[in-house]
Amino acid sequence: MSLKNRFVSPPRDELENLRQPLTAGEKKVFDFFDEHLAPEWEIYIQPHLNGLRPDFVLLNPDVGIAVFEVKDWNLDAMHYWVEKRQNASPILLAQKDGTYFSLESDNPVRKVYQYKDEIFNLYCPRLSQGAGYAAITAGVIFPFADEARVKALFAPCLEYRNMDKAPAYSPISGREALGNGDIRAVFPESFRKFSHQMNENLVKDMRNWLIEPDASSTQRRPIELDRNQRSFVTSRTDSGYRRIRGAAGSGKSLILAARAAELLGQGKKVLVVTFNITLLHYLMDVAVRWPTSRGKTRSDITWLNFHQWCKRICQENDADKAYEDLWVGASPEYVLNEALPALVNDVLHSGQVSPVYDAVLVDEGQDFRPGWWDVLRKVCNPGGEMLLVADVTQDIYGTASAWTDEAMIGAGFSGRWAELDISYRMPKLALEIAAKFAEKYLPEAARILPKNDQIGLALERCELRWVQVLPENSALICRDEILRLFPTDDHQNYSFADATFLCNSRALGYEVVKQLGQKGIRCVHTYDSNDQESRRQKVGFYMGDAKVKATTLHSFKGWESRSLVIYMGQKATPQSLALLYTGLTRIKRHPEGSSLTVVSSSTELSEYGKTWPEFETIY
Repeated sequence: MSLKNRFVSPPRDELENLRQPLTAGEKKVFDFFDEHLAPEWEIYIQPHLNGLRPDFVLLNPDVGIAVFEVKDWNLDAMHYWVEKRQNASPILLAQKDGTYFSLESDNPVRKVYQYKDEIFNLYCPRLSQGAGYAAITAGVIFPFADEARVKALFAPCLEYRNMDKAPAYSPISGREALGNGDIRAVFPESFRKFSHQMNENLVKDMRNWLIEPDASSTQRRPIELDRNQRSFVTSRTDSGYRRIRGAAGSGKSLILAARAAELLGQGKKVLVVTFNITLLHYLMDVAVRWPTSRGKTRSDITWLNFHQWCKRICQENDADKAYEDLWVGASPEYVLNEALPALVNDVLHSGQVSPVYDAVLVDEGQDFRPGWWDVLRKVCNPGGEMLLVADVTQDIYGTASAWTDEAMIGAGFSGRWAELDISYRMPKLALEIAAKFAEKYLPEAARILPKNDQIGLALERCELRWVQVLPENSALICRDEILRLFPTDDHQNYSFADATFLCNSRALGYEVVKQLGQKGIRCVHTYDSNDQESRRQKVGFYMGDAKVKATTLHSFKGWESRSLVIYMGQKATPQSLALLYTGLTRIKRHPEGSSLTVVSSSTELSEYGKTWPEFETIY
């Protein structure tokens, strides 16, 4: 019988909705632990452990830590064996239908050994050498295999790593122990009541690595919209054209993603286009949360950034050579802004492509040029739908001014913009700080200030910290400010995987990532100096990754995080100020608190920084 007062992450009632569902064996093991462990044992399921994803981690503040790997394997489905090697670890092999292959990358003994080693050296560095190692159990469970066969199979792997010397700390169990409810066989250390190796500081060290990130729990919740927002999702204008502008955090992207899912549910063919590559992942994560999505939004909606869509049009219409010729002797800015859209316009005008979408939805409209919009209109079916959402306050490329009233009429729009001015994303204090920044540094004609929604914002804790530094110290201090978030009494419920670092210098950003790496902290980042590789990194950047996030302010536009560290360089230009405002508005309110830190080497912004609740100069 499960103990309802036990801490389980993610919560029991959400286990059926995990992005990576529990296997039958994992479900069996969870029920086993939940029924037989003492209530002091916390259970973490598929935790985000610095890029690793063990099946289970158990934590008892008085006793110790256990990490378990579960394998649903049927040992009769193929022939398994472990082959010893000279001067190398044994390797797990298999043979089926006459084909031999390695399974070493999925070797559970190898995995739990790595988990235990990293927990000891990286996540709980205050465990004492030698004896402290015994505070960590590393176990393997085969719910559907005979225990004797499993132990015989992996004996060479245990022996090579000296895990056979203390079997209580490296238990291997099969279906017999689970079926008999034998918790001592599965987890011998579970009956210990106390360990001198454990203390509250060690528990804090570990919990920040185990607690489920906000990005993962959010993914399981339906989109929440107010009446006005919902009306935009569930309706269309007579002309099919709609433009929505709003303040940061007012739900523009939520509306767009939900509308895409709604249209897909009506059987429409939908194209979603952004300027940023990275924003696509966020929109896809949002769309799948709309009730009518039926889980098919990722596969059945076309998600592309504008320039990749242009490239695809060229490739699909025998214009590959013309596309390649554009780049010869021309600046990338000219090609991307003018030559490539013009080429695509010619391809579409030639009649090689018929309009193929029932709806074209464009996010980050302030970054688009009217000519780009005109090109997209050519692939929308007659009577179809076109949606443009924008925030002119985040005009970091200086393109919003091109959208004059005359240009809007020529783009198919009539009447006024639909307006969203209430911010639901930002905590009250952060919202006020961002509004003051916009009033002080951004042109009045090009800003929409977010308004408070007046619902519980004052109850949500938000830590705001400004650190003034010298440029030569900035990378080190940025690293320290990221580390400062965890672990403390104030950040017990923060996940390391939620921590996000934003910096618009690839060189400095990469240096921060390297310095975090030297501390054993893995990052998913987009700071490669090679443009092509950086682009690939952006395609793979998403908040569900189990690592610390690090990217540019440009790439994080449209995203959100509850734990942010932003670096602002020396030069306070109109573009850099707009970018910083964009960064400030990425902070997300959270019932258990949020944190925003700006590290700045700009002397021009020092006086503004002193208005923040916490200000420190580090030279």
